[in-house]
Amino acid sequence: MKEQEFRYEAKGHALVIHLPKELDHHNCRDLKVETDLLLAENYVKKIVFDFSKTVFMDSSGIGVLLNRYKQMERSGGKVAICGAGPQVQRVLNIGGIGKLVCRYDSMEAAMAE
Repeated sequence: MKEQEFRYEAKGHALVIHLPKELDHHNCRDLKVETDLLLAENYVKKIVFDFSKTVFMDSSGIGVLLNRYKQMERSGGKVAICGAGPQVQRVLNIGGIGKLVCRYDSMEAAMAE
């Protein structure tokens, strides 16, 4: 598996998206297209973005997260983030994601709610 690929995991009605080392304009188009398909084909009530391997994220990543947040909000679902390191957390805060999406230290905590 390449470093920049996304890995998707279904857990009940939750979609876990394991993000790569870098989340930028080069791979965000793939993330958007792939999650559009997964959300259209499955009943998803929660999306968990796993940032545990991510060390870099730009504004394209913020855009995808905001789109998914709005989409889940419209359908009554939730979005959660786990495993974000200090640099990614800083970008999330600057992008306003910190005020919208719950952040957790572990996948278990993110899935528990």
